[in-house]
Amino acid sequence: MNEDGSRRWIRPKPSDGQWLTRRRVVAYALMVVYLTLPHIDINGKPAMLLDAVRREFTLFGYTFLATDTLLFMLLLGVLVLAIFTFTALFGRVWCGWGCPQTVWMEFVFRPIERLVEGGRMGSITIDRSGSHLNPRRILKNVIYFAIALVLAHTFLAYFVGVDQLKVWVTQSPVDHPSSFAVMAVTTILVFLDFAYFREQTCTIACPYGRWQSVLLDRSSLVVAYDFGRGEPRMKGTKNRQASAGDCIDCNACVATCPTGIDIRDGLQMECIHCTQCADACDAIMTSIGKPTGLIRYTSREILEGEKPHLLRPRTVIYPVAFALVLGAFVWQLGTKATADITLLRSIDRPFIEEADGRIANQVRLRIANRSGKDQRYRIEVVGAEEGQVVIPVNPFPVAEGRTETTSFFVLLSRDAFAAGDRIITVRVSDGDDFTGDFPYRLLGPRAGARSGERHESPAHEGDDTSHKDER
Repeated sequence: MNEDGSRRWIRPKPSDGQWLTRRRVVAYALMVVYLTLPHIDINGKPAMLLDAVRREFTLFGYTFLATDTLLFMLLLGVLVLAIFTFTALFGRVWCGWGCPQTVWMEFVFRPIERLVEGGRMGSITIDRSGSHLNPRRILKNVIYFAIALVLAHTFLAYFVGVDQLKVWVTQSPVDHPSSFAVMAVTTILVFLDFAYFREQTCTIACPYGRWQSVLLDRSSLVVAYDFGRGEPRMKGTKNRQASAGDCIDCNACVATCPTGIDIRDGLQMECIHCTQCADACDAIMTSIGKPTGLIRYTSREILEGEKPHLLRPRTVIYPVAFALVLGAFVWQLGTKATADITLLRSIDRPFIEEADGRIANQVRLRIANRSGKDQRYRIEVVGAEEGQVVIPVNPFPVAEGRTETTSFFVLLSRDAFAAGDRIITVRVSDGDDFTGDFPYRLLGPRAGARSGERHESPAHEGDDTSHKDER
């Protein structure tokens, strides 16, 4: 903020160097991945498709269903522990090297801004003029909006698929108002983020900087200023006192910082570890004949002259926990059956008494086909041989990757429900590599109940018994 309370627009000076070159390679690679991933197919499926409407989530050729609770829990655990482990070892490298906010801001939007507005000083001059209708700034925002459109459409492709997106793009927004609204809102948010909010997204909205107080320790890798070597700082290179440090107080590290901080003030929440200050300082040190590395990747304990400790509780516990959860996820993924079977009761009532006195239970069978090809599932009922089983469609067809529901009926005499229920087994097989037996409890009137009178035990009231194959 400026002294009068107004916002101080940050126009960082780009600093070329080895770290910027490396970050640029990583950034462009990540951009290519983001823009092309929705167009890539793996095993006939999109590499990534988060279909919330159908509750199907495809990641690298494998489709997760909304019923994959254990897999989702393990995947979330893998991501959380990966963040903990990565931060404990490498600090906030993600923020400076991999975060989409940093990647697109520093390697697309800011370069365009400097190109259109006449460099860093051109942007500062327009800021000082107070003119929001400057032709250069208008042109810059038009380009920003066009890029935001591309990013928003790509973002939407992750949720609806490229083929559906192509159809929508060629149609009128009136034909798909909800998806058009999502795209429009996403475009506006992307535009506002990179045109207005910018570093405020990192310093105010993003919680990662606040997490570092508990995720980092004195041995974690950070971008830091070497106080012992740089202090006391003294301006200029001539007539320097013998006690002066290597820092000449040129403020190059401040001018290049995309969040506007002074790295010499120590580790700060706003620092995203982008290493721009390191490149700027190395250039200055080289020009005055001093060793580089006054600002560098290091740790607080090294700066304080202590021996570095790679092995410490969090660098042991986090990786071990990460490996265990990742192993459980991979094992669960590899041993998961090629079909998910769910048994559900009738929607309206648990059982019906037929005119001939028999008790009829409607069983709803939901099958999710994960086999990678179309299947026909044969349904058998074991444990109701003295009664009658009516299966309208058997075998039941389910297309690849689809979830379908069918119903069948089990009719038994009243005597079969002496205790108010009857356990049967539903066997489902695709004739290929999947066969599963699933117990199911039929409901009926208790012994002693008069014909036509419905009786249920308290244990059955509101019962919506279902069975899901968790293999």
